[in-house]
Amino acid sequence: MAQLLIIHHTPSPHMQAMFEAVVSGATDPEIEGVTVVRRAALSVTASDVLAANGFLLGTPANLGYMSGALKHAFDTFYYPCLDSTRGRPFGCYLHGNEGTEGAERGIERVTTGLGWEQAAAPVIVSGAPSKDDIQRCWELGATTAAHVMGT
Repeated sequence: MAQLLIIHHTPSPHMQAMFEAVVSGATDPEIEGVTVVRRAALSVTASDVLAANGFLLGTPANLGYMSGALKHAFDTFYYPCLDSTRGRPFGCYLHGNEGTEGAERGIERVTTGLGWEQAAAPVIVSGAPSKDDIQRCWELGATTAAHVMGT
């Protein structure tokens, strides 16, 4: 069975709402043959990443950059997974109250270095997530899981 790994840092109610929508989309009954595994960014291991066929990344934009937790996760698994995870699909969702550009660039650089393939446009939310934002998170989860289902 294929595996979708959600690596997330979820410290706020806004991030929690986005996370729940992503999980709901990824676990939609129409997605068959995909197990969804959730790992907090501070607890994910290289073994978790190596076992996955695709990834969803969730982070707040703190001071214009991805959270320290997600950066730590990348630092933990980057080199052990560098050659073994190329071409795997990923998606990401970010929440920020101001300026998310640095977080977007950081994630883009790391995932490009890893050779991961973007399965869907990132979902970027400022302020409280609207109903449309939550729907976009659901679609991100479903789309990324569908890419994993096709692997």
